[in-house]
Amino acid sequence: MSQTEKIRIGHSPDSDDAFMFYALAKGLIPTDPYKIVHVVEDIETLNQRALAAELEVTAISVHAYAYVAKDYMFMPCGASIGDQYGPLVVSKAPMDTLAGKRIAIPGKMTTAYLTLSLFEPNFEAEPRPFDKILDAVQQDEVDAGLIIHEGQLTYAREGLHKVIDLGEWWYEETGLPLPLGANVIRRNLGTEKIRKITALLKQSIEYSLEHRESGLAYAMTYARDMETSLADKFVGMYVNDYTLDYGEKGRAGVRELLHRGNAAGIIPHRVDADFVSFE
Repeated sequence: MSQTEKIRIGHSPDSDDAFMFYALAKGLIPTDPYKIVHVVEDIETLNQRALAAELEVTAISVHAYAYVAKDYMFMPCGASIGDQYGPLVVSKAPMDTLAGKRIAIPGKMTTAYLTLSLFEPNFEAEPRPFDKILDAVQQDEVDAGLIIHEGQLTYAREGLHKVIDLGEWWYEETGLPLPLGANVIRRNLGTEKIRKITALLKQSIEYSLEHRESGLAYAMTYARDMETSLADKFVGMYVNDYTLDYGEKGRAGVRELLHRGNAAGIIPHRVDADFVSFE
């Protein structure tokens, strides 16, 4: 094994991912014999790259796992899970129904899109970069927007209205948290490397949680138009106990989401959620 074997880790340019990867990005924990290279892309781009199994480790939407399971396994850490909260649909004026509406979405492989499709199958999806969706709603290019990342906390100050919180709806339907983003690792790395690299990711998350102030300061470099208190709240929403380990409830949420997506015909085949194991 080379002493500087390169491991590329893809993650999105938002503050919760930055917080998770702080220790790795800043060299605060030893990573020998691996050289960690960070690849920062929006989540839908990472979903698309995962289809070609480009990166050794990558953040993806849980929905996207349905299409990359042959090449990747879920890492048991690094997930973004909403417990009774999640992506929002917002509009310029109060709205009673989403049926038949034009809704800007952050990509068809996102978990947000899958969950919205389970909630309301009859709408017209208009893909947009996730950070352009609020503008599209404001400029009447669409009837509503499906909001992920920090927009979940900033939409109200732009005078927009919440139509539905899909994480709340999911919990009412299932009693489970909504698993939105995941970290996955390429199967062909082999058991030993998979376990070592997974342990490094967990160590990075633990470091940030134990050094929250400095981790948050780093995450602020990725916090679009957010003051520190709001970024702290957002990081707290999506870097939590579930991020250290899904636990049984988190894993059940993954299985239920993939099952319902398949049952509804959104995911065309059955998918088994395969997690890295240390046993």
